[in-house]
This record gives sequence, C-alpha cells and structure tokens, in this order.
Amino acid sequence: MEARIANPKRRERRTGSKARSLSGERAQAIVEAMRESVAEVGIAGSTFDRVSAKAGVSRGLLHYYFGTKERLLVEVIRRDTDYRIEALSGELRAAKSVDDVIGAFFTAFTRTMDERGYVFMVSELFVAGRNQPDVLAEMGALYGRARREFAEILREKEREGVIRPRFGIEPVLAYLFSAGDGMSVQALSDPSLDREGYAEVAYATARFLLDAEA
Repeated sequence: MEARIANPKRRERRTGSKARSLSGERAQAIVEAMRESVAEVGIAGSTFDRVSAKAGVSRGLLHYYFGTKERLLVEVIRRDTDYRIEALSGELRAAKSVDDVIGAFFTAFTRTMDERGYVFMVSELFVAGRNQPDVLAEMGALYGRARREFAEILREKEREGVIRPRFGIEPVLAYLFSAGDGMSVQALSDPSLDREGYAEVAYATARFLLDAEA
C-alpha cells in the first residue's frame, strides 16, 4: 500500500540516489506517459499527478520508483537511448560502403527530428541539469555510452576498409551527433527550414569526415 512508503526515511533507503528498477507493462506505460506529457506541456507541466493519470497508475508509485520527475525523465531517455543504439548499431554493422554508413546516420537523425517528444525531453532535461549536476552527469554518461558503442562498430568498419576517417572516430562521432542534435532543435523551432539544403551540406560533411580519399 502507498501508505507504507510515506515515511521519507524508508523512501530514501529504497530510492537512494538513483531510481529503482521498474519493468513490465506499468513501466512502459509510465515512460510513454512522461514522454507524451513533456511533448505536450513541457517538464514544468508534467507533474506526477498528470503523468500518473495518463499512465493509469498511482502517484505514489512514481514517487516510490523515481523520486523526482527529472529522474523519471532520465529513465525515459535511457530507454530511448537503448532503442536508438540498437537500431543504429544494426544498420551500421550491415553497412557495406561509406554511403551506407552515412545513410544509417541520416536515418537516425531523421527519426529524431520526426519525434518531437524526444528532442523536447533532452533539451529540457539539460536545462534541469543546471541545478541538478547528478542528472546532467547521467545524461553525459548516456551520450558517452552511445559514442563508445558506435565507435567500436566504426573501428570495425575502418578495419574492413568500409570507411577511412580523417580524424579520431570518437571526435567524429561527437561532431556528427552534435550536428544532428542542433539541426533537430532548429527544425522544431523553424518548420520552414530548408531540410534538403541541410541534408546536402550534412552529407558532404559526413563524407569528408568518413572518407579520407573522397
């Protein structure tokens, strides 16, 4: 019962500095509700009352497992990151040419730009991280994990002769993801932005970075 977790000391022992693990259908419902809520009303409006109502669970359950909505957001981003890493990793491993590699990144960036909720969540969580360094550190850890996993795949592609990077793999990845993140924000704030023009420049830049013989 929720009354049993009202004791703040007990809750502190259970949650600690990180959210407890929650799996199954209820977890998915909570994550989806938070994602939708942030896209609709932002972090400030995404109260536990609102999110719990959308997810069809009790408010106390959210407090018990996550403690704060920022930590719930970290969990949402973590799950999204898992999905994106899996999807992009599969496409990169299947790449047979530098064009296939670039195409995989373009597909990932297009998915990001088409998913408003994800972009808003990341942006607002970084702002929230200004006053919560531990949350910002967790975001940084997620980015670092993605870079490391993709870097290993690209090193395999370099050994296979698929790509011939001009610079270190991780700095190249950091630049490509920064460009994609920045473009996502611009596209959301200015729907009239010339996406085709951006794509042309982005493709040429990616090819320069990944194919030293181009």
